[in-house]
Amino acid sequence: MGASEVMGDVDKLVLIQNYGSWPSPITAALAAAHDGKPEYVGFVGDEAWWTEPRPGEGGRRALVRRRADGSEHTVLPAPWNVRSRVIEYGGQPWAGAGRPEGPRGPLVVFVDFADQRLYAYEPDAPGAVPRPLTPVSAVGDGLRWADPQIHLDRGEVWCVLEEFTGDGPTDVRRVAAAVPLDGSAAGDRTAVRELSDGRHRFVTGPRLSPDGGRAAWLAWDHPRMPWDGTELVVADVTEGGTFSGARTAFGGPEESVAQVEWAPDGALVYSSDRSGWWNLYRVGPDGEPRALCPREEEFGGPLWKIGHRWFAPLESGLIAVVHGVGATALGVLDPATGEVVDTAGPWTEWSPALAVHGTRVVGIAASPRTGHEIVEFDTATGRARVVGAAHTDAVDPAYCPEPQIRTFAGPDGRDVHAHIYPPHSPTHAAPDDELPPYVVWAHGGPTGHSPLVLDLEIAYFTSRGIGVAEVNYGGSTGYGREYRNRLREQWGVVDVEDCAAVALALAAEGTADRDRLAIRGGSAGGWTTAASLTGTDVYACGTILYPILDLTAWGSGETHDFESQYLESLVGPLAEVPARYVERSPAEHAERLTAPFLLLQGLDDVICPPAQCERFLARLEGRRVPHAYIAFEGESHGFRRADTMIRVLESELSLYAQVFGLHPTGIPTLELSK
Repeated sequence: MGASEVMGDVDKLVLIQNYGSWPSPITAALAAAHDGKPEYVGFVGDEAWWTEPRPGEGGRRALVRRRADGSEHTVLPAPWNVRSRVIEYGGQPWAGAGRPEGPRGPLVVFVDFADQRLYAYEPDAPGAVPRPLTPVSAVGDGLRWADPQIHLDRGEVWCVLEEFTGDGPTDVRRVAAAVPLDGSAAGDRTAVRELSDGRHRFVTGPRLSPDGGRAAWLAWDHPRMPWDGTELVVADVTEGGTFSGARTAFGGPEESVAQVEWAPDGALVYSSDRSGWWNLYRVGPDGEPRALCPREEEFGGPLWKIGHRWFAPLESGLIAVVHGVGATALGVLDPATGEVVDTAGPWTEWSPALAVHGTRVVGIAASPRTGHEIVEFDTATGRARVVGAAHTDAVDPAYCPEPQIRTFAGPDGRDVHAHIYPPHSPTHAAPDDELPPYVVWAHGGPTGHSPLVLDLEIAYFTSRGIGVAEVNYGGSTGYGREYRNRLREQWGVVDVEDCAAVALALAAEGTADRDRLAIRGGSAGGWTTAASLTGTDVYACGTILYPILDLTAWGSGETHDFESQYLESLVGPLAEVPARYVERSPAEHAERLTAPFLLLQGLDDVICPPAQCERFLARLEGRRVPHAYIAFEGESHGFRRADTMIRVLESELSLYAQVFGLHPTGIPTLELSK
């Protein structure tokens, strides 16, 4: 259909044009340039520091500081990449100390992605360059470090050490360790002191009590994931800095402790889901925990990265908390009364990254109208303000969608939560008799959730007339443990059913075109997408990004250690239900696939390796299903380079255009093979 003019308001002109064919200033290059978000905020003296993505610099993570005059400075030039690979998803990769009394200025310790060594750097010292603190190991994937804590009085940095003991992905051990700041361990592994005893497969970095007499950390073992069950371990710290008497204080196989900290008065504070929700607890003098603010909302979340921080005790005794259904608010909790006072502002999502200094709290927040930015809240004045990575409108915000928070009825009437982004343009509308195409977005994890924030990748589609439905299917976080546990042994069932329920409901109510529904997702979302395309007839096509496709292989050594036994809870014990792994795997049912699809994969991915895609395509050979497979060199799990993301978005739009009969302009045509 050609465009025709329709007069609206006196000064506005709206063009009538088919859905999916509207012109938009939100290009793939623009969306790629704004992909990613700042992470790992902290204080170095009085300054706020953080890491932020640089898609145009090979996808590296830069370390940035905000000086007293408000200016932002990149601490390390390219190619330095401040990013840890511990448990592959990484964790807190840096720590800093202000040292106002010293002549050399602040000290920062960081992990560089290229060699995973820990480095020390004094950015204000004349002629200073980063110097290595840890050695290189030729065994397997070597040595990795995360969650550092600088202890200047001890001349050490305490952190998590991940050490590979062989060539296999599960030939690995993890301990809490102390690395000398003098560089003596740079060429000598034996100079690294191991603090914990290695009895647990996974650990977080130890937190030292204010009096220096105790340390606390989290630990867990296979087959549990940290959101299933963790242990809060406490040990005594000797005068020589060694740990003794380590014991499990709280937690267990069915209790997830997500974070532990010490209050300024020496009390232990931790986040646990023992009530069914991640709430905060304080351990009293009698050794018994007391719930500080018992609510049916979350004050914690899934520990996908070592060093996530949902709360931070302040010097005053108050506690800064990220909380809500999801992580929708930043507040200050008074442990004496249980009262939480939230900050005012437009933000609807807060990252698990808090830092405190005096009365100041710094976090990372976003909203449906703003990307992630560094926000400071002063508990003395009650003022919240953006202090770094400030959002600026890359285009007229009128092109951004207006999300709807909705709950749908799934099978057996169960609630299914979703964010709906209808097509939206200030300059174009569709004919009255046309319904829009919709793409269901299945998030990764699967123990995760889709946040309610501005995402230019979503706006890339909605501004062209394609709706998006983000589904927080059963198993998602933010809605309590019961909702999270819906996916236990039901992966490939509940997630697929819930996504389909939302898609079909949108069609039934006249919001979406039943014949123009698609699904897309990456990682665990790629699994849900592939399982949906091979197991239902709901969707006309799909986009599958770095997926799991073959459960048996993935659960038998084809992934990294952290998730190597994840399927034991998501699907069931492989040794007991091997047939279930076969029945649910899309790779085993290529003959069922009839819908066109786009498959996207990073060749350096060790979490969902390319072999998964290659076997799937081999089994599809001869089926004459239109599809495209694009593999990207230098990309791993989750794409980070601008040129990659541009090609991904344009290819995805071309797929929908060909299947749905859309006519977007300026988009290269994706060649579909048969």
